[in-house]
Amino acid sequence: MFMRKFIKNLGDILFNPRLAPTALKVALFVGTVLFMINHGTALLKGQMNKDRWMAAALSYCVPYLVNLHGQLVSRSRKD
Repeated sequence: MFMRKFIKNLGDILFNPRLAPTALKVALFVGTVLFMINHGTALLKGQMNKDRWMAAALSYCVPYLVNLHGQLVSRSRKD
């Protein structure tokens, strides 16, 4: 029961229509900068492997999650 409620709440936060658009924009911009810094050379040289692609995905996921957290903290302080 607890886990079901936790997953539902997590899904509500991750895909919140008021928070997600801003988080997505930030993730695309910051993630692309991080991707190019960390993996740009490997991409250009054709050296991207499975491990690099997994790390590249995190370059986008982390800024998305950090932005969501920041928005939630900001909103909670205003209430």
